[in-house]
Amino acid sequence: MHITQGQFSFLPALTDEQIKRQVKWALDHEWAVSVEYTDDPHPRNTYWEMHGHPMFDLRDPAGVMEEITACRLAFPNHYIRVMAFDSSEGWETPRMSFIVNRPDHEPGFRVERQEGPGRSLRYTVRSYAVERPEGQRY
Repeated sequence: MHITQGQFSFLPALTDEQIKRQVKWALDHEWAVSVEYTDDPHPRNTYWEMHGHPMFDLRDPAGVMEEITACRLAFPNHYIRVMAFDSSEGWETPRMSFIVNRPDHEPGFRVERQEGPGRSLRYTVRSYAVERPEGQRY
């Protein structure tokens, strides 16, 4: 299974040159860029671990590419994404997010069904990866 979160998630993996162009586009719009990683890519897990500090006032995408490379070396079997935050008045929100690294094997998710009172049903999505302890998921 291929996790589809963020922009470009239905496309083949971006090359480093394509990543650099997207980062340049974000920097040209004066957005702060950060690099984040996780071993629990559940769709509701929006708070990934930050690698380094957010890069404010950066103008050259080479700095972000160095941070991506360092994160890939430190966490080769994790999901890594680039996040671009727009702090301008009226927005103040992430404007871009895309995955730049994936583990070799993506175990996917299962849907669990719970029956409630009457005929009510509840569904929960669980990642197969979280069956193993943190740090041993991939």
